[in-house]
Amino acid sequence: MPNLQFTREKLARAQHGLLKAADAIPASAWETPPFATSWSAAQVIAHLCQVERSVVGYADRVTRNPPLPIPVLKRIHFPLALVELRIIRRKTPVPLDPELFAEKETMLADLRAVRERTLAFLEEMHGRDLRAYYWPHPFLGMLNFYDWFTMVAAHQIRHTKQIVDLAKNLPKRVVTS
Repeated sequence: MPNLQFTREKLARAQHGLLKAADAIPASAWETPPFATSWSAAQVIAHLCQVERSVVGYADRVTRNPPLPIPVLKRIHFPLALVELRIIRRKTPVPLDPELFAEKETMLADLRAVRERTLAFLEEMHGRDLRAYYWPHPFLGMLNFYDWFTMVAAHQIRHTKQIVDLAKNLPKRVVTS
């Protein structure tokens, strides 16, 4: 059975890195994109919460039933490292939910709560083999549920890089005395 400890550690590292990067964004600039074509920090965090919540919710529903058989050739997918590298920029197929936007600390608390639910789900599944459960990723191909939770961490690392870039490119405020 795959080592869930690796996935838990990657999720923890990804969350720590993102929260550290988010510290560089002032609350006053939380909803300010640096460029007209880029996302604000609030949009990035809303997206991360939305994706992770969807993954956990789907996994929770599907694992209540026996897995469906997936042919071996359909299980082939692109490497998860592509997500983390951010070489290929993609537009999300999931529209952002405007209900998720809030003040910086509220959104970061929501992000932490979503991660706690993810870790609780993984703990609930301890001892079960989730390799037989598959779900197609819109860009990578068919992923088993272990891959999905590793992808959640890689996705967060990818967007941490986006937050770092965003912080570097925010307009500098000039203070006059």
